[in-house]
Amino acid sequence: MSSMRRPRYVVEGPRWFRTQIRGKGPFLALGPPLLLGAVSLLLLNTFTSRTTGVSGLVLGFFAVPALPALGAPFSDSSRYPIAIAISVALWLVVGLLSSRRATRNPMASWADYWRTFWWLAAGIWLGTLSSLFVATVILGRSLL
Repeated sequence: MSSMRRPRYVVEGPRWFRTQIRGKGPFLALGPPLLLGAVSLLLLNTFTSRTTGVSGLVLGFFAVPALPALGAPFSDSSRYPIAIAISVALWLVVGLLSSRRATRNPMASWADYWRTFWWLAAGIWLGTLSSLFVATVILGRSLL
């Protein structure tokens, strides 16, 4: 007998995919917000038009959805690191929930994970757009 321990699952089999999705899923959920945040910073720091400013603001809020809860863009920027930390925790939870929900199916794949992730992200982004709507229309403070 070999002293090497054999895995309990077949590599690239259903259990292997389930383990991969559950292990890497929470961290992969940070990818889309990081990309949105990078594009937002690029738009805000490179261009000066009104369109790119609004686009950069919205993409920044999509990347860091805790910003409106801490008063952005009307508050000082000292609260932004706290909003970023809260948003990272939120996206990790979204990734965890996506991975758990996707792996309820015994034949789970990464497509199942991303489908679930985008539905959860869409709900967060709808809430972010709602907060921007409240800030501009109901409170009467102009973001434009």
